[in-house]
Amino acid sequence: MTLEEKTAQLVGYWLDQNGVVAPMQGEMAAAQDGTTLAEITRHGIGQFTRVYGTRPVEPDERAAWLWAEQRRLKRETRLGIPALVHEECLTGLAVWKAATFPTPLAWGAAFDPELVEQVGRAIGDSMRELGVHQGLAPVLDVVRDPRWGRVDECIGEDPYLVGTVGTAYVRGLQAAGVDATLKHFLGYSASQAGRNHAPVHAGPREVADVSLPPFEMALRDGGARSVMNSYAEVDGVPVASDPALLTDLLRDGLGFDGTVVADYFSVAFLEVMHGVAADRGEAAALALTAGIDVELPTGDAYLGPLVERVRSGAVDEALVDRAVLRVLRQKERLGLLDPDAFEDDAPTSVDLDTPRHRSLAGALAARSLVLLSNERVGAAADGAAAVGGAPVLPLPAGASVAVIGPNADRAEALQGCYSFANHVLAAHPDLPLGFAIPTVREALVDALGSTAVRFAAGCSVTGVDRSGFADAVAVARASDVAVVVVGDQAGLFGRGTVGEGNDTESLDLPGVQRELVEAVVATGTPTVMVLLTGRPYAIGWALDGPGIRPAAVVQAFFPGEAGGTAIADLLTGATSPSGRLPVTLPRSAGAQPYTYLHPRLGGPSDVTAADSTPVRPFGFGLGYTSFAYEDLVVDGTVATAGAFSVAVTVRNTGDRDGEDVVQLYGHDVAASVTRPLVQLLGYTRVAVPAGGTVRVRFDVPVQRFGFTDRAMRRVVEPGDVEVWVASHAGASRPGGTVHTDGIVAVGRSAAQAPVPGSATDRAVVHVTGPLREVLPTDRRAVTAAVG
Repeated sequence: MTLEEKTAQLVGYWLDQNGVVAPMQGEMAAAQDGTTLAEITRHGIGQFTRVYGTRPVEPDERAAWLWAEQRRLKRETRLGIPALVHEECLTGLAVWKAATFPTPLAWGAAFDPELVEQVGRAIGDSMRELGVHQGLAPVLDVVRDPRWGRVDECIGEDPYLVGTVGTAYVRGLQAAGVDATLKHFLGYSASQAGRNHAPVHAGPREVADVSLPPFEMALRDGGARSVMNSYAEVDGVPVASDPALLTDLLRDGLGFDGTVVADYFSVAFLEVMHGVAADRGEAAALALTAGIDVELPTGDAYLGPLVERVRSGAVDEALVDRAVLRVLRQKERLGLLDPDAFEDDAPTSVDLDTPRHRSLAGALAARSLVLLSNERVGAAADGAAAVGGAPVLPLPAGASVAVIGPNADRAEALQGCYSFANHVLAAHPDLPLGFAIPTVREALVDALGSTAVRFAAGCSVTGVDRSGFADAVAVARASDVAVVVVGDQAGLFGRGTVGEGNDTESLDLPGVQRELVEAVVATGTPTVMVLLTGRPYAIGWALDGPGIRPAAVVQAFFPGEAGGTAIADLLTGATSPSGRLPVTLPRSAGAQPYTYLHPRLGGPSDVTAADSTPVRPFGFGLGYTSFAYEDLVVDGTVATAGAFSVAVTVRNTGDRDGEDVVQLYGHDVAASVTRPLVQLLGYTRVAVPAGGTVRVRFDVPVQRFGFTDRAMRRVVEPGDVEVWVASHAGASRPGGTVHTDGIVAVGRSAAQAPVPGSATDRAVVHVTGPLREVLPTDRRAVTAAVG
């Protein structure tokens, strides 16, 4: 291969750049100046960037173009190597008319890796049918600050939850023959003040123990074949230029042998944003040396500037060869080097939203909905929750319902930032979405009948226009129950309230939506608040506030094309809520960053007046029945290299069948470095009939208590650990001192109401034997059996 042919394999080419779908795209995208595709690819090309997903294209027509273009590359370039095609697939394949699934934060809320794996397989099958080889998902960043706009792309705030769910998605996608791309390696979500592309001030222990585990799991247990670098700079070193992360840790430490692709423009950003490179050539040298194999989305640095540096002797050509071999191995494995690649006919009559897609989207949406409160209502004239009476949900039979709010009748409100609708189609308002996606209002009309439903938007998501309040109040007063649907509009770089580049300084609901809810509640009509959001908001006023508040609150994290129907089914009682919070519900923006995985000094105490206690803890969620945990049995002694078992009986104490998410927590009593007071060890979802019981067993590797010690080794130390089973991270235990935020209740405000939950007493496990260093090949997964 000539040097030009080699570097051509190390870049992507973005044929369409209409609309802004990447940071600083207008400033960074290379001008094409009328150059033909044949001229641009005369030496070949490594990847095609989003040939389906940059603008609305008919899938059949684009597939025919792609097959023809791949044949041209085979026949008209000297080496005859087709291009690898990548697309976004975070909430489904980001292509016009393709199914839109719940956003990853909803995956976390479902606590159901098996279902997420099925979703990944369905998405991968669609991609493979269209000739797409690589998906830029999943996002394995651990949520550290809800002010960050990209929270809706993340799975949750617990590394183990992120790792297990993300690994399941990897397995599903790759089972379809599509390479998953883990992003963003490493530490991206710990950005300063929750600001996108901001510096990360995380110590190496936090990076190792919080940021890294999900990637470890997806690589070792999921076999992920591609990794994307983080835009971040960690302690002053941009990740895109850091061989300690991209080579020493990723490859030498974790054994990764796939391809590392650059996040869009991140090689050039070494010059224009980080200021560690004087020009594109130096940026290319830094990134290539660090371990980035492929520059995406274009070749600003890895083409001319890199060739010049190699020819001058400033860059060793062996680095180019290293990356080219990785790229060619990937293409060979994917079948791109086979003689018959793309010699078949392009697909026709492509259906990207099949009954299988819709069924999976509906199941995941239903399991992701979190019921945060459901108070009994009586004859209180002021609309406040009253003692006695029945819970407001499920809605009583025959009730008339006022459906109110800016997100009640908008399909876009059900979809995340990386859905095609909000990512691309927002720039093409005259085009339809291309698939069925009933809104909450439409779904309630289907369920209750048109005569039972009245509608008023009340206000928009943003802005201060209150002129619609009067209509909202009127329809509420004329109805038996009011359902107010509020929250976010996902978008990019200022074109929404959440999503990439849409960070926030406040965790109040955008615009005047809180005022709308309060105006409706003040009518005296029992009110249900439904949140369609991409981040958790500070809604303590709606849950524990001293004044009048909604009788019920439902949290939905952008539940996708079947989300409206799933919400209607929950409200009417056709299904019972079983989602759990994958992130804590914050008290205020000023209490951030906060995580339930805090050591003793990370929680409230009597030495500070600032209260970080969350409104609802990680793992919280109510249902239409209740569960209790009994007969906890735990192995009393285990070696540092071993595993212990935990068994518990789950009893359905209500009169309705239901599904519970059984959560196993632990605490290292005394360690050489500070440890979280509450740590999720494992979880499983179980169905329990009304009045029935199910016995659940967890097998827990002791390395779930592993951490990075003072010598920066991952170790398991001997000593005592506590374990218990609970309905959420803050569940109290009988006779104990653990309260609703999972910490010893020092300095708790008397106004903070206890959060309902069930838990067992803690059992002590004695970990014996010498200190054990955890090897890179060790597995981290907990297994669960139900019987």
